[in-house]
Amino acid sequence: RRKLRAEVAAAFPDLSPEQLAEFIPNKEELNVIKIYSHKGEAVTVYTNSKNPILFEVEKALYPTVYTLWAFPDLLPAFATWPPVLQKLAGGADLMLPGVAVPSSGFPHVERGTLCAITLLGNRAPVAVGVANMSTTEMLAAGMKGKGFAVLHTYMDHLWELGDKSSPPTLAPSVADPAVKESAEDEQEQEPVMNCTADPLQQVDIADLSLKEQDGCAKVMGKELNENGAPEGPGDDSAEVQQEAEDSRTPQEQMDALFSQCFFHALKCKVKKSDLPLLTSTFLRSHMFSCCPAGQQLDIKKSSYKKFSKFLQSMQHQKVLQVKELNKGVESIVEVDWKHPDIKAFTVPEGFSSATAAQESKTEDRGQSYHAPEIIPLYGVSAKMTPLFQESGHRKGSILSSNEVRNIIINYVKANELVDETNKNFVKVNAILCDCLLDKSEQDEITNLKWDDLLSRCLERLQPLHQVTFFGQEPIVRKGNIEPISITIAQRSSNKKVTIIKNLELYGLDPQCVANILQQRVQASATISPVPGTKDRVQVQIQGNQIHHLAKMLLEEYQLPRKYIQGLEKAPKLGRKK
Repeated sequence: RRKLRAEVAAAFPDLSPEQLAEFIPNKEELNVIKIYSHKGEAVTVYTNSKNPILFEVEKALYPTVYTLWAFPDLLPAFATWPPVLQKLAGGADLMLPGVAVPSSGFPHVERGTLCAITLLGNRAPVAVGVANMSTTEMLAAGMKGKGFAVLHTYMDHLWELGDKSSPPTLAPSVADPAVKESAEDEQEQEPVMNCTADPLQQVDIADLSLKEQDGCAKVMGKELNENGAPEGPGDDSAEVQQEAEDSRTPQEQMDALFSQCFFHALKCKVKKSDLPLLTSTFLRSHMFSCCPAGQQLDIKKSSYKKFSKFLQSMQHQKVLQVKELNKGVESIVEVDWKHPDIKAFTVPEGFSSATAAQESKTEDRGQSYHAPEIIPLYGVSAKMTPLFQESGHRKGSILSSNEVRNIIINYVKANELVDETNKNFVKVNAILCDCLLDKSEQDEITNLKWDDLLSRCLERLQPLHQVTFFGQEPIVRKGNIEPISITIAQRSSNKKVTIIKNLELYGLDPQCVANILQQRVQASATISPVPGTKDRVQVQIQGNQIHHLAKMLLEEYQLPRKYIQGLEKAPKLGRKK
């Protein structure tokens, strides 16, 4: 704790002794968590009262938004407009056109300076970033280019480690009339912001409370760009007209679009016989086709951020019921067709039931299907922990094959285990012997080839895999992913049937696949439970249809061949005489 306090004092010299004591208290519980970013970087997080207060990357300390809300003047701050926050939370860096220029001028910073990013009219920071240019370079570049590399934002995974509170409302320190008026508007609406109990709506309400100050920001921009002259009707007339038609924030508009497409799909596309229906199929094959022309559904731009959270909100309203059949694979199992919202919904103009049905068939043909990204991962087992603990990993750590390879290479080099006479071999020390060799081999093997060393290591780690479906968060599952299984079975009267299993694991709806196959080969197709399993189904179609399946899965759905088992059982095509 004393060492950390000294490091904080060195990193942030403007802190007074009293502030430093409040920052790193003597008696309150202080915890240290080690996490890994998507890039594989090791990050040390310091938490106080369950909120992360600092994170350390490559021996550099950075404050979190929770800390900056308590010490808003800790870093030089640059303001942006509220809609930009959605982009930053999605992983984007802050570009200079998105930085609001105050009438008092920017704070003076050099390239590489750690800065806070605030929303116009509120001094509470919402992001932490490093300046890509000095203040002089920003102005010289005409406020174009990348301004700040964003490290951490409000609503990211680091923020989710804490109590998930919203930014406080802090009055601007700059006495700018436009900003002051905006802050007053925000303070009037602050009770609305604090009374929400649903964390999914926090961003929405924050945007609402800052709507007026967004308007003030545009006025400030005009004063700076045109020396105070009011902007006349010209290039922005269409934009002004659009704002007059819909004064809602982009996030509110996307929420409304999702609700519209949701009820449209339930009312016109989904039948009771379609249930259970995979949520990914419902979004891809039904809701997308209900989207009006010129608009696009993007869950990341809504207040829900994930489609599963949107469906949870609809489940709370008792519109439908969602059940997780397998880990990460959810299905709609029940719909209340008599729900007032479904009955009251009217189909927008321009949509006909025939057109909608045709679009649904086109979507079902696989044009909107995106094959999931599957990445093999490895978990550190108890037996392999001694080999990985030098690199900061412990039992249960999840690594990619490249990360495992780099750790092993670094371990061998650090312990000088490369054979001096033949660099293709590695000397086996006590740890490698215990971790990688069987008991019968421990007295016989003293050297291993590099390839043998790495393959033995991967074999002894716990197999995992990560699946990322289109528009959804990655899912990590234990074991290797099961391939799509295609088998041929014999039925009575010497008839053959084709059986397909595990389609759900790849985001494919078995019912849709059965319908498409039935139409293409003009044969009977049925869905039945997989024997010995719960909530798993298989497709059964008459005849040996592997040729058609191969074309559908490999060419149309673009699934890698290694994830399909049984294609070699296709019937051999004889020559026509």
